[in-house]
Amino acid sequence: MHAFDVLGDPVRRRILELLAEGELSSGAVCAVIRAEFGISQPAVSQHLRVLRDNGFAVVRPAGTRRLYAVRHEALRDVDEWLERFRRFWTPPLAALATEVARGKRRRRLAAEDNEKETP
Repeated sequence: MHAFDVLGDPVRRRILELLAEGELSSGAVCAVIRAEFGISQPAVSQHLRVLRDNGFAVVRPAGTRRLYAVRHEALRDVDEWLERFRRFWTPPLAALATEVARGKRRRRLAAEDNEKETP
């Protein structure tokens, strides 16, 4: 399965978002996904299996629990593929950051001027 086939599913993307925050038990992942997507525990387990089988997640036993974590190597492959497209969004985002910084500076200077004028 191609990486974008795996990541094309919103449930799997959400699971990766959860795992990006740190290792989680399958039960914890299941609880969040069931609440957000309304799917069954077996369906969540299937999504976890797809992530694991395609190298996006790893699992380790911890007593009776199974703990899942992101496997960063698969995401590095996606990042490398996206590299050729970064030129489309990097300059506009940099320009946006500059404009935001200018706006903050203007507001700060205006506030300082108001403080000087108010006795």
